[in-house]
Amino acid sequence: MFQGRNFLKEIDFTKEELNYLVDFSIHLKDLKKRGIPHQYLKGQNIALLFEKTSTRTRAAFTVAANDLGAAPEFLGSNDIQLGKKESVEDTAKVLGSMFDGIEFRGFSQEMVEDLGKYAGVPVWNGLTDAWHPTQMIADFMTLKEEFGELKGKKLVYLGDGRNNVANSLLITGAILGVNITISTPESLFPEQELVDMAKKYAEESGSVIEITTETAEAVKDADALYTDVWVSMGEEDKFEERVNLLKPYQINKELTNHIEGDWILLHCLPAFHDTETLYGKDILERFGIGEMEVTDEVFRGPQARQFQQAENRMHSIKAIMAVTNGNLFIPKV
Repeated sequence: MFQGRNFLKEIDFTKEELNYLVDFSIHLKDLKKRGIPHQYLKGQNIALLFEKTSTRTRAAFTVAANDLGAAPEFLGSNDIQLGKKESVEDTAKVLGSMFDGIEFRGFSQEMVEDLGKYAGVPVWNGLTDAWHPTQMIADFMTLKEEFGELKGKKLVYLGDGRNNVANSLLITGAILGVNITISTPESLFPEQELVDMAKKYAEESGSVIEITTETAEAVKDADALYTDVWVSMGEEDKFEERVNLLKPYQINKELTNHIEGDWILLHCLPAFHDTETLYGKDILERFGIGEMEVTDEVFRGPQARQFQQAENRMHSIKAIMAVTNGNLFIPKV
């Protein structure tokens, strides 16, 4: 059912399959915590292709591969000729002949789709400009750990509504029956085609999809607030525009006071919540702000689950790699 398949975007999988991945991730986390070996990929070699830099994705794939008994090999943008001196097709065929699985983190969704088409081994999307599917399994895993179920829970995303994280949350939530609200300026609304797709999935799952410019009303009955950086990698020239546009969408104490009931904070990281980085100091100097998408008070508050969420990247990536390349017996789901 899963064996030999690529993991390139959420819409390639059913609600039952995505739920299985969430549950299997929780199971593998339990095995890891109890020190029980689970080397489903013993003897395999895994290629990690990175056009975009990363902390969590690289660390998660590396540790996951090692835990599964596989040997990971990192190939950065200076190590590969992908689409430069060698076509994606040719590169995919070469790497597929040497490695048992390939991870790709970069800009183009078309590139990862082509890798999946020609490699002959499972290809996993670590992030593209369009989708962030491995992040989603970790995110909804965290939500399930906290609340015990997914269906009917409400997740509110505040910030840039057109980036890969917002896209993936919208679609994955709709598939799984999670109510998704995207709170963003009208100029940053998700593409209508994507919203229509989400609403179609929502009709089947019972999910409620909302795209709004409101903030206080949007978060009132939220179970989770989610945010991301205001400026995605490759869009640095839009920094001043985004800062001015998204200030009203900052997650701060004033906003969270509108929430009735228990809730958690999610963030795929890195987060710009203080000035303890060179980046943060530069933003303070240029724009006079020391906190961006989330305030330090909320980031360090009792509802914060972003570091649990970050750890879950490794457990969920391990689950994805194991089911697609581990020859596991999985009854039809």
